[in-house]
Amino acid sequence: MQHDENNQCFRIEQEGEIAVLEYAFLDNPANLKQVIDFKSTFVPPGLRGKGIAEQLVRAGLSWAKEQDYQIVASCWYVEKFLKKR
Repeated sequence: MQHDENNQCFRIEQEGEIAVLEYAFLDNPANLKQVIDFKSTFVPPGLRGKGIAEQLVRAGLSWAKEQDYQIVASCWYVEKFLKKR
């Protein structure tokens, strides 16, 4: 698992393929907390079914909580995890 802050993503590389969870920071006019949007999750076909997307999402959400960011998700997969909270 690698957190690439410059490219705003978390990534896992296995078997020469890369799975990613991308995020972006959003403007927050109220300026209370930094808002982070988890935009998309992609796992190459050869890596699917191994729990990699879940690993990425759990790592991303854990990191965002540690930073005390307000979390939103335009990615449907991340949204599933937010609804479970």
